[in-house]
Amino acid sequence: MFDQLSDRLGAIFSRLSGRGRISETQLSEALREVRVALLEADVSLDAARAFAARVKEKAIGADVLASLTPQQTILRIVHNELAALLGPADPSAARLRFGDTTPAVIALVGLQGSGKTTQAAKLALRLKEQGRRSLLVAADVHRPAAIDQLQTLGTQIGIPVFERPDSDAPAIARAAIEEARRLGLSTVIIDTAGRLQIDEPMMLELERLKEVARPTEVLLVADAMTGQEAVHIAKAFHERLTLTGVILTKLDGDTRGGAALSIFNATGAPIKLVGVGERVSALEPFHADRMASRILGMGDVMTLIEKTQSLYSAEESKRVEQKLLRNAFTLDDFLEQLRNVRKMGSIGDLLKMLPGVGNLPKDVKIPEGELQRAEAIICSMTRRERRDPSVLNGSRRKRIALGSGAQVSDVNRLVRQFDETRKMMKLMKNKGRW
Repeated sequence: MFDQLSDRLGAIFSRLSGRGRISETQLSEALREVRVALLEADVSLDAARAFAARVKEKAIGADVLASLTPQQTILRIVHNELAALLGPADPSAARLRFGDTTPAVIALVGLQGSGKTTQAAKLALRLKEQGRRSLLVAADVHRPAAIDQLQTLGTQIGIPVFERPDSDAPAIARAAIEEARRLGLSTVIIDTAGRLQIDEPMMLELERLKEVARPTEVLLVADAMTGQEAVHIAKAFHERLTLTGVILTKLDGDTRGGAALSIFNATGAPIKLVGVGERVSALEPFHADRMASRILGMGDVMTLIEKTQSLYSAEESKRVEQKLLRNAFTLDDFLEQLRNVRKMGSIGDLLKMLPGVGNLPKDVKIPEGELQRAEAIICSMTRRERRDPSVLNGSRRKRIALGSGAQVSDVNRLVRQFDETRKMMKLMKNKGRW
């Protein structure tokens, strides 16, 4: 989403690198380009001007003009100001709150078509993985299809859905909270009807629902693709409901990112979660400082570590290590590792989380298709062939190539790479590096 902004800022700061000194004129010119880059990323004019002014004030205060490393000093200041633009200084303020009462109630609000129903299911799944049992509430009484959609998603992720033939959303919310108490569930997630911020009767319905349900979180589901309009929507909902946070969807889309860079600045409601794909598991916590680092090409190692830890338990890592030590690592194990890597996202996105790799040249080709091809080849093998690749003669390799839509040379390359990996692991073991 921030590729365009990241490219522009990277080019600006690269021109400052290697300079032993920087004049005030050069600093002002660089910040003017930063301001233009923010405007092109759909950040509001007031926010862009204020951002550049704060950076200049702090740069002069930090004596950048006399610094021996002006680029690094300015980059640090810009990083801190970007993080402040994206979210609160205290990271805990951008985490979900559940309060002291049980069940905790979370209400999702927003325009029709913003993705509230899908995000409700994603949030329920995320809380389930954290050990919180939730009840999804179908309170969109104006769109019957939303109730069916929520029921389908609830069945898919194993979360109960509360719905009843009632045209009064506040009454449904009250009954759902009582049902959650009866079932001993810790969280109630209410999927409300989509509405325009100028739709007075439906906004009044939301106010009544809030009064009845007393949610600990009122989260606006905003579409990042709407750009600055998402900021106007957030301000309108915040004035009526006092939002506690925002779920920003389609952060993986091809958009300029102004919504993410402006919502907190305009409303004070922090972005708490972001949708990063269509999968029901594609919901992540939002970290302002980490996003600022990624925009500036400084990587995001913490998120990469968390993604890895979510897929590999300590026991799983130990099991794989023992297989490598015994030289018992098979193509079945290799396939499992490939699938785990794909669950973490695209190779390009993972590379951007590594410091110094964020701003890859446009002509660098990321071999995304290689993982898919390797998976298809292994899946076209028999169980015996995966466990013992030495049985793969010419006719078997031809059959595998036909079955996977690959070339025989692709099959040969995969098997050769796998054999070389096992030989390397065996050599490391013999040399006592483990």
